[in-house]
Amino acid sequence: MKIGDLARATGVSPRLLRYYEEQGLLTAHRAGSGGHRRYAEDAPAVVGHIRALLAAGLSTRVIRELLPCVVGPGPEFEHCAAGTLREQLRGLEDKITTLQDARSALSGILATTVPSEGHQG
Repeated sequence: MKIGDLARATGVSPRLLRYYEEQGLLTAHRAGSGGHRRYAEDAPAVVGHIRALLAAGLSTRVIRELLPCVVGPGPEFEHCAAGTLREQLRGLEDKITTLQDARSALSGILATTVPSEGHQG
């Protein structure tokens, strides 16, 4: 499958597909005298997995670790992904807690702010 075909099949730009390849997430083989990229038939599914994992907030580094554990179109994962997924979830929960604390602190500061005369809001 050529890069243009993969882009049309997935809705992902050729530039982004090349980025996925540079990051080690997607594999292309060079074919012909022009060295055009050719992707395996499962490339649309792989791109779908990449997009789903990016949407879950995972970095390309983490996705590269997880892709060998993907099974099925879901993506579903073999047990080898469990530790990494748990670690990422803990990190996300820590960030949420930090943001909630910051929101509370900022709300408290705003509540003590005295409006100046002549200004609205």
